[in-house]
Amino acid sequence: MVSRLALLSSMMLLLAVGTNAGGIAIYWGQNGGEGTLAETCSTGNYDFVNLAFLATFGNGQTPMINLAGHCDPYSNGCTKLTTDIKSCQAKGVKVMLTLGGAAGSYYLTSTEDAKQVATYLWNNFLGGQSSTRPLGEAVLDGIDFDIEGGTTQHWDDLARYLSGYSSQGKKIYLTAAPQCPFPDEYIGTALKTGLFDYCRSLSEDREQT
Repeated sequence: MVSRLALLSSMMLLLAVGTNAGGIAIYWGQNGGEGTLAETCSTGNYDFVNLAFLATFGNGQTPMINLAGHCDPYSNGCTKLTTDIKSCQAKGVKVMLTLGGAAGSYYLTSTEDAKQVATYLWNNFLGGQSSTRPLGEAVLDGIDFDIEGGTTQHWDDLARYLSGYSSQGKKIYLTAAPQCPFPDEYIGTALKTGLFDYCRSLSEDREQT
């Protein structure tokens, strides 16, 4: 009995260490009453803030970010978030862009399509250059995969292309929110690449709608 309790205690400790290793992440952007991005980071509760969502991309579509009532991307209204993003990063909070979500229009048709999406993300949200950066000049810390629909293929290609940009200077973090069934129907292959820094189940996150 004592040995079984010791084993159970050891397992609980390992689980606790594993749970805390990646820090706490929160989705921000889909609830108008959640406060500003800067306020969210100032709570000191989070290590990652995921801007949710880039819900339209791939298959030749013009990518479009959707941050609900926080800003209007059609009028370049989301560029005002640059100051908040930099404020979060100054506090040690990593700010990520979340791809996908439960609703949206996203789909990768080929390896080349994945490469084009990666290039767009690099130039418009990460360390590249573009005259039409939706969030302004701020450079995000990485990309979060919350793929709940569309295609089950080429997400591994996208992860590889994005990871490759880390060689150009600042590390690009890759995170994911797999669905509970294992392996994940959509990004299971991508997770097998070993390129993701952190993963968490959506059952552990309260995703805002």
